[in-house]
Amino acid sequence: TVAWLRGLIVLTSIISIVVIGRLIIRPLLRLMAKTGMPELFTASALLIVVSIAVLMTQVGLSPALGAFLAGVVLANSEYRHELQSDIEPFKGLFLGLFFIAVGASIDFHLVLAQPLAIVRWVGLLIVVKSGVLLLLGKVFKISTEQNLIFSLGLSQVGEFAFVLFSFSLQSGILSSETVSMMMAVVAISMALTPLVNLINEKLILTRVGTTEKEEKPSDVIDEKNKVIIAGLGQFGFTIGRFLRANNIAATFLDVNSDRVDVIRKMGFKAFYGDASRFDLLHAAGASDAKLIIITINPPAKRLEMIETIKKHFPTLHIFARADNRFDAYTLMNAGMLNVYRETLDTSLRLGVDALKLLGHRAYTAKRLSQTFYKYDEQTLKRLAAIPNREEYIIEAKKFIEELELIIQSDNLATSLHRDDGWDPESLREEASREQ
Repeated sequence: TVAWLRGLIVLTSIISIVVIGRLIIRPLLRLMAKTGMPELFTASALLIVVSIAVLMTQVGLSPALGAFLAGVVLANSEYRHELQSDIEPFKGLFLGLFFIAVGASIDFHLVLAQPLAIVRWVGLLIVVKSGVLLLLGKVFKISTEQNLIFSLGLSQVGEFAFVLFSFSLQSGILSSETVSMMMAVVAISMALTPLVNLINEKLILTRVGTTEKEEKPSDVIDEKNKVIIAGLGQFGFTIGRFLRANNIAATFLDVNSDRVDVIRKMGFKAFYGDASRFDLLHAAGASDAKLIIITINPPAKRLEMIETIKKHFPTLHIFARADNRFDAYTLMNAGMLNVYRETLDTSLRLGVDALKLLGHRAYTAKRLSQTFYKYDEQTLKRLAAIPNREEYIIEAKKFIEELELIIQSDNLATSLHRDDGWDPESLREEASREQ
């Protein structure tokens, strides 16, 4: 009877918190949000968590269970994203406190007294949980590689186990010795997560990944064009669209089969395969092609591909995409002459629009961006040859100052001598003279 009564109290408390969350807590948060004071809003959320935890303690339940229920209530409110951004600065601190509390709760005397039992339980839990998750991954048709990452990455016992153990101890379901044992098992399984992931990455995925790639052979390439585009991300696909609009056919290669399927549905002939492999490049017509455009990831794969092309197809011109300035340095030091930074042109286009909005003539803004681009490309080649970090910073600062002086001198010359390029009046005058 007592057990049933206690269970009824627990169920009633949980239902009450959910109902209170909908009827009282949400309007309270709405009122706090209207004040426009983030500090008050965050303090109100913390007050709700503490209050519910205290309430759970008063009815004989775990404060951890109360805090968990409060988190569920807040997570289901329309202000969850605002709360998440407000407590983001404290997340690291709270996580640190949580794991300190976990470590402090471990009975190390018990661990030292029964090490074999602890090891057996930890191993059993990891094997059983990862096995269940692996089976679920198979049911939902997750690829083998992703399924291993999913199942082994989540093989540890979750932190909610501490809430359940605390509740079980208070309810008399489990003895204190059993709870101490299971707390140690859970904590150790959490601590082993990085090791399990490392084993998965270094030992398991390397073998499984290779097997998967061998299971899906590269496509048979039935056309050869003067241009080969390796990598069908947004960068490479945009180039391909531009070339086709100008009646230049290109051979598309990508290692992502899903991406290849999407590109095919859009009307482009694309082929699956690792573009860094000699046999695939040869099948794609690299011996007779004039240009190959490399846009694949990661940067290390680009370097590998460049080495393969230089070795086996020395007459093939190479245009390579660089993620950023430092990636460009690496490519240039590898002997690349045609390196294209992904964000440079877009940044300068935005800068041109900003200058026009702030009063510069369109032609002047465009000319200034071209001056900036030309000088920046020159400094890129010079800075690529400086490996020392301190020396690099000194030289980079000097080049930045030089470029600013060049741009400012150009602006001064423009203000002294009217810049009529692209000016409507000068265009009208030119048109009238032609008539």
